[in-house]
Amino acid sequence: MDNSLKRLVVLISGNGTNLQAILDAIANSVLAVRVVLVVSNHKTAYGLQRAASAGVPTLYFPLKPYRDAGRSREDYDADLATQIGNYEPDLVVLAGWMHVFSPVFLDRFPHRVINLHPALPNTFSGTEAIQRAYAAYRKGEIATSGCMVHYAVPEVDTGQVITQEIVPFKADDTLETYEARMHEAEHQVIVAAIRNVLA
Repeated sequence: MDNSLKRLVVLISGNGTNLQAILDAIANSVLAVRVVLVVSNHKTAYGLQRAASAGVPTLYFPLKPYRDAGRSREDYDADLATQIGNYEPDLVVLAGWMHVFSPVFLDRFPHRVINLHPALPNTFSGTEAIQRAYAAYRKGEIATSGCMVHYAVPEVDTGQVITQEIVPFKADDTLETYEARMHEAEHQVIVAAIRNVLA
């Protein structure tokens, strides 16, 4: 194993298709990096299986036990930052991770946490962004949406943009066809952003 490669920790909450795009880019020599850990806050996230299939260590780290014990989000963020810090990442990639981190986490990895979001800057922050954009298109309010990768900050989806891609709507789009194109664009921008940041 090449220890000179930059080290990535990838955080996911679901299917892990963006993680797969990163793993495929590594396998195809598009990215010269190592994924040293994949973290999920959901035990059943399929992305954990994708990581295991690629021989990448995984960590299941749920928030619920902290809530049940009356502990704070900052406690959770601090403990997760410690776990991730043990892997000495050059970059922490939030690829479909559904928690907003506090400064307690982000300050451990200054300017080294990036987030993928399926909307353009200053539009459709937060969850259900693709669905909300599609609804706005159907009402004639917008003609395009897109996706971006930005540096993570404590405010939702507002950090400095690293890369973005416009994904126009087509007249015959259903939500499903638009989502599929958006995910294809996401897979490209996440790889491009990692390359840009680590360059």
